[in-house]
Order: sequence, then structure tokens, then C-alpha cells
Amino acid sequence: MVSQTDVTSRFKKFAVQDTPEGSSQGMGQGNTAYCQTSPLYVDGKDGAAATFVTLAQEAKVATEEVKVPTSNAILSICKSLIAGGVAGGVSRTAVAPLERMKILLQVQNPFNPKYSGTIQGLKSIWGSEGLRGFFKGNGTNCARIIPNSAVKFFAYEEASRSILWAYRKESDQPDAELTPVLRLGAGACAGIIAMSATYPMDMVRGRLTVQTQDGPLHYKGMYHAFRTIIHEEGARALYKGWLPSVIGVVPYVGLNFAVYESLKDWILKHPQWQPDDGADLAVLTKLGCGAAAGTVGQTVAYPLDVIRRRLQMVGWKSASPIVTADGQVKQPMQYTGMVDAFRKTVKYEGVGALYKGLVPNSVKVVPSIALAFVTYELMKDLMGVEMRISD
Repeated sequence: MVSQTDVTSRFKKFAVQDTPEGSSQGMGQGNTAYCQTSPLYVDGKDGAAATFVTLAQEAKVATEEVKVPTSNAILSICKSLIAGGVAGGVSRTAVAPLERMKILLQVQNPFNPKYSGTIQGLKSIWGSEGLRGFFKGNGTNCARIIPNSAVKFFAYEEASRSILWAYRKESDQPDAELTPVLRLGAGACAGIIAMSATYPMDMVRGRLTVQTQDGPLHYKGMYHAFRTIIHEEGARALYKGWLPSVIGVVPYVGLNFAVYESLKDWILKHPQWQPDDGADLAVLTKLGCGAAAGTVGQTVAYPLDVIRRRLQMVGWKSASPIVTADGQVKQPMQYTGMVDAFRKTVKYEGVGALYKGLVPNSVKVVPSIALAFVTYELMKDLMGVEMRISD
């Protein structure tokens, strides 16, 4: 390592060296003018050496500001991801009966519906399949949580960095920061990438969920379902319904953000809702805002979710009786794409069909968010997580 004193002495020695004979004549006054206009030019030999030393030190400081994650930071991030995965698994398992009921209502054949509502449907599942019937497809749903969280975290960081670079270049403001709208864009990008990366697992989970006890056991489990779908329908079948899922991310994320922030601002503007000490909103109040925002976002984007589930059932050989109407229909409704699915659903079942399963979906929002929040905090305490993923 070269010290500052060594660098200074070397530049001084270089500065006092005699100029080669004839060089001043060769360069003339133009050389002096060039040197004086150069950003490195400082009047005097000591000043020139000091300038080079200052530039070297600034470069050193700049490199020191680039933080490399330490082993403790990486371990803490991994703990946080595990805590988030466990929290997601617990919350999804707790509301798995409502989630399965929602999917069954979404995809059941309209010509011979088996379930007339949430309560009747849950009773029917309990009577025909028992307790295990409430949790069909939940294992696959839980298995995709950790990779989904990891991909979403990485994608958000990369998208934020790229968007911020483009924004600073476009606005010619090197110190600009991400605005809420830009963060929203980064979040939407992360959501689309994470959803796309784990979408095959969601597709398989949908098929497993729809299988009933009184129908043919076409899929014996997650791995068997993957292999069977690829063999019978091709690898592209794992992405059936992907387009409405991507489109649904934008209004869902956007409305979540807008409703949550609007509710927070409204509460803070009304004195009766503000904390006595003037602090930020209480945890339960934020939880309520998040639940309300999630409900609004899911309700607006819900028709796209219905279409996605219906497209996932297309091409399923020996499909569940829920889809085939217990044999009364030779084959379930076939759709050529998202637009065709929208058109046929509204034509044969009415606009209300786009909101089938909305009741169990709305009921599960609050307990799901609450359980995920509480479990995440408990796991953080148990594992000693010292930093959040966002840090």
C-alpha cells in the first residue's frame, strides 16, 4: 500500500524534473494554454501534486462507499427470507379451505354446478372428502412461497436500480431518488417476474385443488402432475392463463398502493384517529389499512383471476367432475385465449360469473394478512433477524 506521503513526494519529484530541451519550443504557448484549461491544472508544482493526491483519495473514498454484503448480512437476509416463507406458509395453510372453495367456485361447470355457495361448498367437501379435502393443493402453494419471495426480492432490487439509473439519466439529476410511482413500477416488475418464475407451480396447484374424491385421481401429487401435464399437453401448458395473471398484477399492485396510502392520509387528517403522542399509526390500524387495500385490489383484478383459473383447466384429459359437470357435458368449455374466455363466460353465465368465489376470497384476506404479519414477527424474534429484506 502506497502512503499519501510517498505519492506526494513522487509527484513533487516529477514536477521539478527539467523540461527536455526543445519541448517548450515544440509545444509553444498552446501547451501552456492547454494546461491552464485542464481541470488538473493548479498554479505551482506543489499544487499539481496535491491535486493528484486529492483525486486519488476521492477515488479511494468512492470505492469504500460501495458496500459489499458481509457474511452476517447475507445470513440475516437468508433468515429474513425463511421467516417470510414460514409466515406465508402458515397464513396460506390457515385459509386453505377458503382458497380451495374459491377455486372450485371459479371453475365449476355452469350447466350443472355442484356448489351453490361458500357454506354449502365447505359442508360438501367435509362430507365427501373429510378434513384432508380442505387442504388439497396447499402443499404446492406453500412450496412456491420461498422461491417466489427470493425471486421477488432480487427482481425488485434490480428493477429499482435500473429504473433509478434511467430516471437520473433522463432528468439529468444525478442525486434524484425513486418516486412513489417509480417504486410502484419496480414493484410491478418484481411481481410479474416472480409470478412468471413460479407460475408452473401455481398451474399445478390449481389442477390438484380441483380434483375431488368422487372423480378420477388423475394426479397423484405435485411431481406426478408436472410430469403428466408435460407428457399429455406439452411444456407450454404449464403457462396456461399466464397473460391475465400478468395483466392483473398492474391494477392489483397499483390499487393496493393507492388505497393504502390514501387511507393512511385520511386517518392522519382526522384528530380522533391520530395517536396521542403524535407518533405514526398503530400496527393494528396499518393492518386494517392493508386489509382494506388488499380487498379493493383483489376485487378489481378478480375477473382476471377467474379467467386465469378457467384457462388452466383447458386441455385437461379426464378432468374433474367439477369441470365436466359429472358427465352431463361431454367436455368442459374450451377457450382459445383470454379474450375468448371473457366473451364466453359473460355470454353463457353473465357478468356475475366473473366474480364467482369472491366471497371466500374476501373473507380470507384479513386473517391471511394478520397471520402472515404475526408469524413473521415471531419468526424474526426466534431466529434473531437483525435486518429486514428491504434494508
